[in-house]
Amino acid sequence: MSEAPDLTSIFFYIISRGLPNTLILTALGLLLGFILGIILALMSVYGAKELQWLSSGYEKVLRGIPILVLIYIFRWGMPGLFWYFDSLSARSLASVVLALALRSGAYQSQIFRGAILSVNPGQMEAGFALGMSKLQAFRHIVLPQALRIAVPGWSNEYAIVIKDSAFALDVGVFEMTKAANQLSVNYPQIFTLTMFVAAIIYFIFTFPITKFFGDRQSKRLKKLGLGG
Repeated sequence: MSEAPDLTSIFFYIISRGLPNTLILTALGLLLGFILGIILALMSVYGAKELQWLSSGYEKVLRGIPILVLIYIFRWGMPGLFWYFDSLSARSLASVVLALALRSGAYQSQIFRGAILSVNPGQMEAGFALGMSKLQAFRHIVLPQALRIAVPGWSNEYAIVIKDSAFALDVGVFEMTKAANQLSVNYPQIFTLTMFVAAIIYFIFTFPITKFFGDRQSKRLKKLGLGG
């Protein structure tokens, strides 16, 4: 058996081999979830009763399904879903992105819904008084404030998505946890050390970011009298 890698080698192996896919999964999952979350929030706040029921039902169902189950459904339960990708790895990656996006959209819809409702309704009426349409008043007055209010909650959702991306290893995506696991298989004697390094890397990519954006934006909102 070859000599086990040292701490530095473990760190750079996980970063170089696994981090790119972890960031791809996180970025696409959050972006698609953001778009879906905004749409669902608008349906919930401004939509007809049927749209409100649809939004509420989607949010409850998707929040109640474990992310790993969603990944299995899209990867193995619907094998032809991503037929247009030639490689199996691309299909696995797309399946995980879809699962992350659909569930993140359910959580983000509640973040944005709460943020929209936190904006004083009188500001929408002021927009009407200035001759704006409902869409214009929402776009130029309500939405910018709602997005600022949503930042602390959205930063927490980022942390959830990047950690949930670790489930991608179960369908063969080579992300950070898969890279750490591969080292552990090749060198069982450093299993604990390898997983500890992976845990530290995840911590580096979650806590400082959520702390910075969450605390900083919360203080700004208090100064502006927004978001409670």
